[in-house]
Amino acid sequence: MATTLAEEIVLLSLDDETGVPGQRQEAGWAVAGGILLELVLTGRASVEGKYLKLTDRTPTGERLLDDRMAMLDTWLRGREKGSVTEWLTKDQGKAGRAAVESLCARGVVVEQQHKALGLFPTRRYLAADGAPKSELRQRLRAVVLDGAAPDERTAGLIALLHAAKLHRLAFPGLPRKQVAARMAEVAVGQWVGESVRAAIRDMEAAVVTTTVVMGGG
Repeated sequence: MATTLAEEIVLLSLDDETGVPGQRQEAGWAVAGGILLELVLTGRASVEGKYLKLTDRTPTGERLLDDRMAMLDTWLRGREKGSVTEWLTKDQGKAGRAAVESLCARGVVVEQQHKALGLFPTRRYLAADGAPKSELRQRLRAVVLDGAAPDERTAGLIALLHAAKLHRLAFPGLPRKQVAARMAEVAVGQWVGESVRAAIRDMEAAVVTTTVVMGGG
């Protein structure tokens, strides 16, 4: 795959001109959900109701996913059940950083360090290759604005963006009401098989729950 769902969410969160991420808290939940959903889509994990488990520990070849799969494996050991919400709560603060480091390793973005007011270190991530983000926006516009049928990855991405209230990042300049209904429709649509659709639905519900509980969005 060119980029993972988590990386795509991070790309959308980065301001095109400043390289500063927006809606960090909400994006963090969506990125963590994106990694987990990607593990489901690649057959490495499954979600049954509120709970998750690893079903195949074979490496995917994507370091971002394989590192998280190893962390998830360790976390699940000794537990009778591990809930999606618990895992997202544990991972959301770290997942975004891991995803942006992966984008840097791919050469998609470049990290620049600055000191705000000459004192406080800050990081910016400017595009080194604009093609991935441009293609991503075109894919989202085709589905949400033009009514194209999404593939399962795009449906999952849209569901996560909608759940975390990242409409503005996905469609800058457009009012939320113009895109929210279609994004909600995609999230519950018949675009993918039942097992994947169930995983998307459960991941979306977990992101909604955690962002509300933690005060996001």
